[in-house]
Amino acid sequence: MRHGLRAVRSGAAAALLLAASVVTGCSAEDSGAAACAVTPNGTPVAAPGPPPSGTAQNLQLHPEIATGYRTGMTPVRTKTFAVSTANPLATQAACEVLRDGGGAADALVAAQTVLGLVEPQASGIGGGAFLVYYDAARRSVEAYDGRETAPAAAGENYLRWISDGERSAPVPSARASGRSIGVPGVLRMLELAHSEHGRTPWRNLFDPAIRLADNGFAISHRLAAQIAVSAKDLAADPEARAYFLGADATPKREGTTLTNPAMAKTLGAIASDGAQAFYTGAIARDIAEAAGSTAGGRTPSAMTLDDLARYRAQKRTALCGPYRRFELCGMPPPSSGGTAVAATLGILSHVDLGALRPPRPDRDGGAPTAHAVHLISVAERLAYADRDKYVADPDFVPPPGPLAETLLNQNYLAERAGLINPERSMGTARAGDFGPVPLGVGPQQPEHGTSHISVIDKDGNAAAMTTTVESAFGSFHLVDGFVLNNQLTDFAAEPVDAQGVPVANRVQPGKRPRSSMSPTLVFARTAAGGRGDLTDVVGSPGGSVIIQFVVKTLVSMLDWGLDPQQSVSEVDFGAANSPVTAVGGEAPAVDATDNGSRDPLVTRLRAMGHTVSVAPQSSGLSALHRDKDGIVGGADPRREGAVMGDT
Repeated sequence: MRHGLRAVRSGAAAALLLAASVVTGCSAEDSGAAACAVTPNGTPVAAPGPPPSGTAQNLQLHPEIATGYRTGMTPVRTKTFAVSTANPLATQAACEVLRDGGGAADALVAAQTVLGLVEPQASGIGGGAFLVYYDAARRSVEAYDGRETAPAAAGENYLRWISDGERSAPVPSARASGRSIGVPGVLRMLELAHSEHGRTPWRNLFDPAIRLADNGFAISHRLAAQIAVSAKDLAADPEARAYFLGADATPKREGTTLTNPAMAKTLGAIASDGAQAFYTGAIARDIAEAAGSTAGGRTPSAMTLDDLARYRAQKRTALCGPYRRFELCGMPPPSSGGTAVAATLGILSHVDLGALRPPRPDRDGGAPTAHAVHLISVAERLAYADRDKYVADPDFVPPPGPLAETLLNQNYLAERAGLINPERSMGTARAGDFGPVPLGVGPQQPEHGTSHISVIDKDGNAAAMTTTVESAFGSFHLVDGFVLNNQLTDFAAEPVDAQGVPVANRVQPGKRPRSSMSPTLVFARTAAGGRGDLTDVVGSPGGSVIIQFVVKTLVSMLDWGLDPQQSVSEVDFGAANSPVTAVGGEAPAVDATDNGSRDPLVTRLRAMGHTVSVAPQSSGLSALHRDKDGIVGGADPRREGAVMGDT
């Protein structure tokens, strides 16, 4: 069955797309209009309802809410280009751009603007992003930093209390007050990348999102579930209440058609006048006013028009290094993701993971062996320990020397690998010693609402972009049709540690909070050890757990030879630097009943000293693999994602 691209934008067709389907390709019909074949991909299992009240801890540990698992998903094969996002409508918009001759940088703009409409709980133009981009003609990898920044008036106690003279906490909380809102960065970043790599005129890339905003789209199951969980906080903001809740303040339900004329107007201005229309003028005034609102007694932001006008995205040197026969390129600080992923894999390079391949991988990836989960989770603990101690915004807190000579030094990682007991969990790991550290560590802050986009275009250019508003629905402030982030709560709220030493990731004016986003590109290595051809594009949402999701997927593809769909579908597992090892109970390969007491993987890990959690995980992985026959893609069965291309 084939549906025209334009027809899929209707509310009814959108609802069909979101019913656990994947668009397998685009082709030209006799009329010349493009079409996409919508085919079922995987069988939805019963999705859990909204969690009961009082589950704040669960929502903190597991970013956003778990909304089910599509069993039996199959990889999507395309020939010359492919794109994967967390929502079929966004994937489709990007697919159109690539089909019509646009490049990877163009597809990102179309995908992001649609994602901001159809999954506003996760990302949007009121948030930030990190991008790792491969220019095939130049064979160069570039890293773009669109992370939000703290306002110029934000002092180190900005998240702790209203003022030095009024030492009471922000109302209703640091997260839901204006204090959590950072200066948004994603549009400046996209414009910078587009100016250097784009082909399609900027103004044309906003058409799909503008049409969706005007004509409406159906609320998906995932969005409806998150609205229900967040209804009380959304009700505190007049615009959010009117958009997400009914006249009686009840959450809008799955299948309800949403239109967003305010967003259409905002996107139209940005399409015509560039990102400057967002950072200056009427939209900027609306942002500053909304962030500074005291409606409902909320503590206001200190963000000003000058903060918005002065924001600049940054280009940074991509973090590239070897892993077995491959070269991996990720995001440098202020994201800790690239560092932690590289450190984990560098430690694991001293282990024969290939011998620990899942014994019976099926379409859902199967169950990993307990020994593999043990080794990988312990390596992650060692990497997180260093990440927690040393990584922050490098413009304010430089790492303890060049990363290749310190945290990612091959000899150092070999020493870290030597700390692994092959049969027993270490519980928590100690950070490495790189001499006196003038700054403290402080508690790790959770990260939540995030999304990811993976793209490979016809010319072999590739983009891995992770994008976020931080928690689900950000700060719950809605302005001109879009959600404002709560990214500043990624800073450590306490500016000093227990010994009174300033914390590296504390709030400072103009500073970017540390992140865990891990967009990753993979290349083959030549016989001489240089960078060869692009092989893979990988990334995920998931807060501080992103690092674990990406490591699991890379190991599955590079060490175990699983295809991209098996790799993202496989059981989510891993650990931060705590005694808890996560084994995602949503996966069909795990028996999570009775807290996993009857599951052989879980019981074996517990016998090895792991404190195992089988709580459902909510990764949103996407993976694209490029080979001599084209591209193979996989989308996470735990969300609504879809892969599309030209086949």
